Amino acid sequence: MRLLVTGGAGYIGAHFVALAVERGFSEIIVVDDLSTGLRRRVPAEAALHEFDLAADDSVPRLASLLQDARTQAVVHFAAKKVVSDSVSFPEEYFRTNIGATLNVLEAMREAGVPHLVFSSSAAVYGEPDSRVVYESEPCQPINPYGQSKYVSELSLANASRAWGLKATVLRYFNVAGARNSLLADTTTTNLMPAIRDGITHSRVVSIFGDDYDTPDGTCIRDYVHVEDLVEAHLVALERLSSEQDAGTRAYNVGTGSGSSVLEVVESFNRIPGIQVPYQYQDRRPGDPAALIANVDKIESELGWRARFTTNDLVASVVEFPPLHVEEAVEP
Repeated sequence: MRLLVTGGAGYIGAHFVALAVERGFSEIIVVDDLSTGLRRRVPAEAALHEFDLAADDSVPRLASLLQDARTQAVVHFAAKKVVSDSVSFPEEYFRTNIGATLNVLEAMREAGVPHLVFSSSAAVYGEPDSRVVYESEPCQPINPYGQSKYVSELSLANASRAWGLKATVLRYFNVAGARNSLLADTTTTNLMPAIRDGITHSRVVSIFGDDYDTPDGTCIRDYVHVEDLVEAHLVALERLSSEQDAGTRAYNVGTGSGSSVLEVVESFNRIPGIQVPYQYQDRRPGDPAALIANVDKIESELGWRARFTTNDLVASVVEFPPLHVEEAVEP
């Protein structure tokens, strides 16, 4: 299958491209504006095109790439994803995330490419009443990031009705881990990278809230290894290629079990030589006590199931810290 991958120089997108190359996909185009993605993550087997998908001139450029390469499917990762930034700069998040998705859809329609796997988020659910979340849960996002993902999902559904798009939406829960240091997450906005950064620089890790209605008082989340996550994308592509009918189908991607923040810290502390110092801070607004994926649908319909445990994930975060720029440059 000939693929175009948006955001393929980013943390998750680059893991997907690496796996696709490993599985024998020989014709892969990566489109990334490199605003947060890293050129060094894109393998030689993939052709990198650097431009902003939300820009006004991106539709003809993207449509031309799709047509010239006879692309069969698009995997759309490209997006901004820092929730706190989205609250401060909502216009930027709507312009970038929704704008890019609309431009991708318009280019696909023009080029006659019918298949799309879309990177969405559990943020579309907002603050659900239940700790275990099914895909049938009403989508009520509470921040601009989650709203941008939900509007994008609606755009896909409308494209399915209007011109026959066949799309799979994957709603990620908490993604972490790495397959190697070259592809590792360089940000520190999420828990596990923040702990890794604290270990590296001898910093105290902040735990937000110790009075939640959970066994140890800290938030519980469903942590999924990035290698499991990108495997789900390949499974979704395989299913899309055999779909006869247009439509947009959404799936949770998680493990189906949760770990509290303290349990994650304890997982790091069980690794010889590591002791994570932490301090409690006030709760952050909008953080539910627990959020865990129900994964029955993706298991029954796509046959996908997470393989890695939280301990596996923590071990990979420690084993594969991100490379510094000078380490990534060959002599």
